[in-house]
Amino acid sequence: MRTRDPLDVLNRVFGYDEFRPGQQKIVDHVTSGGDALVLMPTGGGKSLCYQIPALAREGTGVVISPLIALMQDQVDALRALGVRAGFLNSTQDPGERRLTESQLLAGELDLLYLAPERLNVDATRRLLDRAPLALFAIDEAHCVSQWGHDFRPDYLALSGLHEQWPDVPRIALTATATKATHAEISNRLGLDDALHHVASFDRPNIQYRIAPKNEPRKQLLDLLRTEHDGDAGIVYCLSRKSVEETAEFLVRGGIDAVPYHAGLDAATREHHQARFLREDGLIVVATIAFGMGIDKPDVRFVAHLDLPKSVEGYYQETGRAGRDGLPSTAWLAYGLQDVMQQRKLIESSEGDQAHRRKLASHLDAMLALCETIECRRVQLLAYFGQDGQPCGNCDTCLTPPESWDGTVAAQKLLSTVVRLKRERNQKFGAGQIIDILRGKSTTKITQHRHDELSVFGVGSDLGDNEWRGVIRQLLATGLLAVEGEYGTLVTTPASDEVLYQGRQVHLRREPKRAATREKTKRAAQTTDLPDEAKPAFDRLRDWRGATAKEQGVPAYIIFHDATLRQIAVDHPSTLDELGSVSGVGENKLNKYGEQILAALAD
Repeated sequence: MRTRDPLDVLNRVFGYDEFRPGQQKIVDHVTSGGDALVLMPTGGGKSLCYQIPALAREGTGVVISPLIALMQDQVDALRALGVRAGFLNSTQDPGERRLTESQLLAGELDLLYLAPERLNVDATRRLLDRAPLALFAIDEAHCVSQWGHDFRPDYLALSGLHEQWPDVPRIALTATATKATHAEISNRLGLDDALHHVASFDRPNIQYRIAPKNEPRKQLLDLLRTEHDGDAGIVYCLSRKSVEETAEFLVRGGIDAVPYHAGLDAATREHHQARFLREDGLIVVATIAFGMGIDKPDVRFVAHLDLPKSVEGYYQETGRAGRDGLPSTAWLAYGLQDVMQQRKLIESSEGDQAHRRKLASHLDAMLALCETIECRRVQLLAYFGQDGQPCGNCDTCLTPPESWDGTVAAQKLLSTVVRLKRERNQKFGAGQIIDILRGKSTTKITQHRHDELSVFGVGSDLGDNEWRGVIRQLLATGLLAVEGEYGTLVTTPASDEVLYQGRQVHLRREPKRAATREKTKRAAQTTDLPDEAKPAFDRLRDWRGATAKEQGVPAYIIFHDATLRQIAVDHPSTLDELGSVSGVGENKLNKYGEQILAALAD
């Protein structure tokens, strides 16, 4: 089979002079006909690992992707580079589908995007049997994992690709996989003998921050106004109601925001997603159903107002920020109610005990990340089996938290739970437990005669928020549990180790709510453009915005911010000079070169 030089494709089509670390080995292997399984962080250059082999090999590269709503934008981005790309999915009318099928059979497509359910239709497989195929790329391969957060049953059928097309190389790619998920992907897709490439999951441009919850919507609004004014971003909430209320709250606060969740009709979801892709500075408030595969490079922040269910989900979602490599923020508001809510959800979840244990282990890892006094990035990388050094760019590095000996406090709290059960046969939630410890004379205390308990008032040395922090951390570490519909607190077998066996408990010190908020220095300041380049950059962005609007495509499809910044700094005066800028390929140079030079000379 005749192949083209991958490095020539990289330079001529995509405008880059060299591969990123790890890419060339993968590209060369697949181009020569080998299978590969690639784990690479979002923004790390995964797509080039299959796009370049598809262009270098004869035939059409077939990309299996679960992202039907985004296929048009993915295809538009490739066509802007001069790549012959198309897709087949349920959004097309019969005429569009027939045209794409005829282009495939005529050898007029370099890349064809398919949803997994479309590939599992017999007619589609018969169609592919009649076409020369360069490769199969299985994107978002973690969707095959039945223990994962994005499981798609149709992905299980992809294990049969090699049986029907044994001579067509396969490359599976994902940004999110622990060692266990990695092994499951490999086994289910029959890639045990493939080239396995695991890149570092570190995204040094993302600043990870986890803040104690205290009116989280106001905290979010403060973050946006002080650090991300006018930036595009995603805000995640667990419920549809919370999504709607948060979007309305931001709009009332003067922020351009729209909701996105499964309860909205398809046309509204599509419109909001299209706005997010095409407009600068729009914020989408969404459930976790939003964001997979979105190639918007200039998302400057991802915020969570509710605790994610797993580190994999958190990493996947925060990875949607800063795909262009520029400084971005991952911000999470986290509190006691999050822990209690997630524990209750696990307790009431469908499935057997093994399934609930798996959910609990995912949550435990997420809680450990929230409660750590060490570097967030080191903890995050360790979850994926990778080593890291303190980054100096997360909240625990920038403002190191203190730990304190919470053994006595834990014993007081656990004793209160035990005495309520033993002496009164009662169970209560966190609020009543704290009132007993602090010796408050409330109506509920008097009604239940809790002021007669020996533990009444023994915790007056700590405030309400400090006790909530103690409860949260005991729940996080399994020294306390939550039970039933009303979220009552109960002890666990491990509680006895603290009460009777001398186990020490070290806790993260809860920040004082009244303390002056320390503003985190925004990392973006370190990459500000030189003053002399700013007017050119602004003119280039204005030109890009007008061009994108005229063509009806997202602005980043014309050029990424990173490329415009480099053009503004280099200030080329000829097409040859412009063509040497990273990210300016042959097709875009021919199409936009004169316009860019005119904008620079304006």
